[in-house]
Amino acid sequence: MIIVEGWIRLAPGGVEALQEALRAALETTRQEAGCISYACARDVLAPDMLRVSEIWADEAAMAAHARAPHTAAFMKALRNAKVEGISLKAYAAEYQSTILES
Repeated sequence: MIIVEGWIRLAPGGVEALQEALRAALETTRQEAGCISYACARDVLAPDMLRVSEIWADEAAMAAHARAPHTAAFMKALRNAKVEGISLKAYAAEYQSTILES
């Protein structure tokens, strides 16, 4: 399992400008084979920052996502959204445990 965590910092108004492209990317990516979880949320304490969280079944699924046409479309929208900083890191996960559940 591969976990991707990170952030995207945008210029003021950038989150709003990216919203439709982000919605399309989320909806499409969540249907991909090997996508366990795919989320992006605005940081409550930093409204121009998006927090990214992805979980992939394996590296092949993550690589297929990177090559997908909808990923290319989102990356184009991201380039036009005045990104001020970005950091996404992938981690190999060997352990999973439920911490809290309702």
